[in-house]
Amino acid sequence: MNEVFVQVDMMKDLTQGRFLRLFPFLLWWPRVNSGSLRSDFLAGLTGAIVVLPQGVAFATIAGMPPEYGLYAGMIPAVIAALFGSSRLLVSGPTTAASIVLFSSLSVYAEPGTADYVTLALTLTFMVGVIELMLGLARMGALVNFISHSVIIGFTAGAAILIAAKQLKHFFGVSMSGGGHLHDILLQFFSQLTDVNPWVTSISLLTLVSGILTKRFIPKAPYMIVAMLIGSIAAWVMNNWFGNTATGIETVGALPSTLPPLSSPDLSLETIKNLAPAALAVSLFALTEAVSIGRSLAARSGQRIDGNQEFIGQGLSNLFGAFFSGYVATGSFNRSGLNYQAGAKTPLAAVFAGVLLMGVVVVVAPLAAYLPNAAMAGILFLVAWGLIDFKEIRHILASGKRETTVFAVTFLGALFLELELAILSGVLLSLVLYLERVSKPRIVSRVPDPRSHARAFSSDPNLPECPQLKFLRIDGSIFFGSVNHVQETFDRIRAENPEQKHLALIAKGINFVDLQGGEALVSEARRRKAAGGGFYLINVKQGLWNDLERCGCLDSAGARNVFQSKTAAIHAIYQKLDKSVCRSCTKRIFRECQEQTEQA
Repeated sequence: MNEVFVQVDMMKDLTQGRFLRLFPFLLWWPRVNSGSLRSDFLAGLTGAIVVLPQGVAFATIAGMPPEYGLYAGMIPAVIAALFGSSRLLVSGPTTAASIVLFSSLSVYAEPGTADYVTLALTLTFMVGVIELMLGLARMGALVNFISHSVIIGFTAGAAILIAAKQLKHFFGVSMSGGGHLHDILLQFFSQLTDVNPWVTSISLLTLVSGILTKRFIPKAPYMIVAMLIGSIAAWVMNNWFGNTATGIETVGALPSTLPPLSSPDLSLETIKNLAPAALAVSLFALTEAVSIGRSLAARSGQRIDGNQEFIGQGLSNLFGAFFSGYVATGSFNRSGLNYQAGAKTPLAAVFAGVLLMGVVVVVAPLAAYLPNAAMAGILFLVAWGLIDFKEIRHILASGKRETTVFAVTFLGALFLELELAILSGVLLSLVLYLERVSKPRIVSRVPDPRSHARAFSSDPNLPECPQLKFLRIDGSIFFGSVNHVQETFDRIRAENPEQKHLALIAKGINFVDLQGGEALVSEARRRKAAGGGFYLINVKQGLWNDLERCGCLDSAGARNVFQSKTAAIHAIYQKLDKSVCRSCTKRIFRECQEQTEQA
């Protein structure tokens, strides 16, 4: 009877666990109270106001109509908060996602057109499907394969591209919106004589006012302040001198409506064309969201479930595709602001999305006074803030491997398609990692007679036993590292043919696969055929199990496996050629000295 009750309790726990995975907001909902509700509301209101200039700026970067940047911060933010695992993460449009979207879609349609918007919705839908599938498949650890150097390199390259693509608005020259960095710069320098001083003055005023506000009034929303100053200055100039003379163009009034329903193009040809971009955007968006979530969780003492975060991000983009939102992910600016504003639960992000809908209805018509030049100045600020100079210096000082990954991703972002830059950086990171683990560190070891306990040392000046060689391998022996290990064994046999016995200190070996086990067995057979032996010392339990599974212990001889160096030396010494021992002057083992005293 007790077993029946236990099984019933287990079924209840399993059912409850599945239910909470479907509705994760039920985990934090009981913690909502009047105090947290007030804090979350104020944090959400702050976030809704701040996202106004950001949303328009990000939509401009993405090549979308300005209002779509605001739509992307509404429904997706609410869904991600309800179904994700982070209590502080706020989702919405971001610079990185926007510029990748622009780079991916501008080759298929003219930015800002209806066809372009449809492609953006389709890409958003595909990203949502990929993210959701990865989350349901429990692939949350996948983002660990995107190294920090890839993120820093891509972000720095994207920042430069952001600034380059705004040169036409910053200086008021006529240029195409697409092309790689060198194409943009060539176009710009060919039109230096056409620079509009009125437009440039507005851009510079916005840029400088943003810098000064951030520097001297850090608590003020510097982007909003800078945008207001630039907009007022443009309005004054247009009224005094006329728009025909100044040439200052504005964004135009935004629709003061809630996000309209939309539908992506799910034709096979479109999906095929966008598949590579969707994969790259998904990986980068998930990395961005989980990294930000973990960063904030470390400060607040919360743990992040990567798989649940994948699900939340996937659902947010699926819903966003049908509510006029383009690719959304975790926003560092909005999430950091959410944390600093005192948010307690994900309700803050829910409030931010809902309040943004109300704010847009009131504020959207005022965008008619927002000059493109001011937006360009704001985006210059955004671009500069994205370049993490401290981390770049850290990467450059850390070594050639990380520097190479950074350089490939950074240059790829500048001169290739952005999704290719991300995938190239990830692939290179994996290749360098595999190259590193394929060459485990192998060092010679020898007892140090100067030490009281004769501790083993790697000092090359210490004498070695003429019959016995000690090696330590720091790394696993698997199909990728077998060749390096076998080459080392061959070299040692060729350089020291008189050392017929080889003892392998296995403390640093975590596992061996079938091919690695066969390499050890092969070496044991060679040593035995030459009149020597092969021994393993300090074998971990996991390594022992691997050797047993592949039958290597039976082939190599389980009696040649020792759990301590003292026992190993004592046993191996009995197998050495005593005629060689009698003429040896090294006497590095205690057994050697005891033999001398007996003689």
